[in-house]
Amino acid sequence: MSFKFHTLRQEQWIPRPIEEVFSFFSAAENLEQITPPWLGFKILNVTPGPLTKGSEIRYSLQLRGIPIHWRTEIRTWIPPFRFVDIRRSGPYRLWHHTHTFQAHGNSTRMTDVVRYTLPFGILGRIVHALNVRADVRRIFDYRRKRVEEFFPETHPSAA
Repeated sequence: MSFKFHTLRQEQWIPRPIEEVFSFFSAAENLEQITPPWLGFKILNVTPGPLTKGSEIRYSLQLRGIPIHWRTEIRTWIPPFRFVDIRRSGPYRLWHHTHTFQAHGNSTRMTDVVRYTLPFGILGRIVHALNVRADVRRIFDYRRKRVEEFFPETHPSAA
């Protein structure tokens, strides 16, 4: 059975070397720091050891006051250039998040592409149009601001 998915694409320039940026985003504990507080996001469990292909992360969060448990798996792991996490269980029927990192001198272009869809057919599409599309955008807008705080633009001091 085929279903329509939605896509969110966001690109961000980070004024740090690719290895530093990849290291930050591949540390599961940093996810809590860049996720909006209104989601009540908590990591419950991470596969022991460093993240790699096959690692699983279990979370809890609140979507509009409803407690949700979510489990993702690292499907692709190509340090320091790319990793993909997918939904194993959670509120979406599909969640496929590709994180891509490209070095440009001492800066990194990070691109997120999230393909997702909700369950429940037409009802899921209505809920997406009414709430979820804006919520996903707000989450990634918040994330962008937090990343700017973690990796501020550095300017040489005037001589």
